[in-house]
Amino acid sequence: MTKKILVTGTAGFIGYHVAQRLMDRGDTVVGLDSINDYYDPRVKYGRLANTGIEKDRIEYNKQIPSRTSDNYSFIQLNLEDRVNIDALFAHEKFDRVCHLAAQAGVRYSLINPQAYIDSNIVGFVNILEGCRHTDVEHLAYASSSSVYGLNESMPFSTRDNVDHPVSLYAASKKSNELMAHTYSHLFGVPTTGLRFFTVYGPWGRPDMALFLFTKAILENQPIDVFNYGKMRRDFTYIDDIVEGVVRVIDHPPQGRPDWSGKTPDPSCSKAPYKIYNIGNSSPVELMDFIEAIEKALGKKAQKNMLPIQPGDVPATWADVSDLVEDLKYQPNTSIQVGVERFIAWYREFYKCS
Repeated sequence: MTKKILVTGTAGFIGYHVAQRLMDRGDTVVGLDSINDYYDPRVKYGRLANTGIEKDRIEYNKQIPSRTSDNYSFIQLNLEDRVNIDALFAHEKFDRVCHLAAQAGVRYSLINPQAYIDSNIVGFVNILEGCRHTDVEHLAYASSSSVYGLNESMPFSTRDNVDHPVSLYAASKKSNELMAHTYSHLFGVPTTGLRFFTVYGPWGRPDMALFLFTKAILENQPIDVFNYGKMRRDFTYIDDIVEGVVRVIDHPPQGRPDWSGKTPDPSCSKAPYKIYNIGNSSPVELMDFIEAIEKALGKKAQKNMLPIQPGDVPATWADVSDLVEDLKYQPNTSIQVGVERFIAWYREFYKCS
C-alpha cells in the first residue's frame, strides 16, 4: 500500500535520493527544504530540478506545498518555523515522516553553533510535535556516526554508550535520539534513528572529503590530509544508504516487552523506539581512499599533511548486525565502484574533463 510521506531535506544529498526512490515506487512525497547557503546552492537547485522543481517556481514560506506531479510536491521552509510546520502537518496528514534535514558538518559547528541549535534542536522538536498531533505512523530520522565521539570500541555498536560527543553537531544528533525516545515513551510515536556513516556518491555534499579532493586534484591544488593520513572511515555509498532508509520507513518499531531498565539496551526500548547504524561495515584507510580517487581521475594528488582537526575522530566502523537481523539488509558497494560513479557524475555536472 502506498503512503503519503514527508521527506525533509530534499534539496540535500540523502533526502534528494530518498525522495526519488519513494516516488519511483509510487508513494506520494512532500519534500521540504530551507535551501540555505551552507554550501554551493547550485548543487541543491540541481537536485531539485531533477525532481521537477525549478528555482523560479519556489515560493518561500508558503504554507501549502507547490505540486509538481501527481505524487510529488515541494515546500521551502525552515524547520524552526513552528507555525508553518504545524500548518503543513495539519493540512497534509502524512502517514509517515522521513526527517533528513539538519544543519550538517562537524567543523562548521565550531564556527556557527547557533545554526545547530536552531535547525537540529528547535527544528526537531517541531517535527516531533507535528508527528504527535497528527498521528503519524512512523518517524524515521537522521542521526550520525558522530554520536560515538570518544568511544574507542570497534566496531561501533548501537548498544555502546554515546555520552561523550566531541562536537556540537554530534551532541545535537544525540539530543535528537533522546528527544525521540521521550516522544515514543510519552505519546507512543514510533521513531527510528539512523546513524549514517560517511555517505558519499553522485550529488554529494561539496563540504565532504570526496568532493573537496576531486575538485582540488582537477584544479591542480593540494588536498588537506588530516591526522597525517592516519584516518579510517566506514564510507557508505548513497544507494546503500537509500535502501536502508526505505526499509526502515517501511518497518515502524514495535517496542520490546523484554527490555529492562536494569540492563538497558540503548538501541531500543519498551516504547516503539529503535536506533540503527547504516554503514558499509568495512572501514577504508584515508590514503587508500585518496588512491581510489587518483585512479578514477587518472591524476595524482598533491598532499598537504596536517594534524587532526578539533571535532574529528580518527576512525569509524559500523556494526550493522541489527540492520541485517531485523531488515535483512547490509550495505556492500565497494569504495572503488562508488568513487568511480561519483567521478563520472562530477565530470558531467561541472562539465570538466
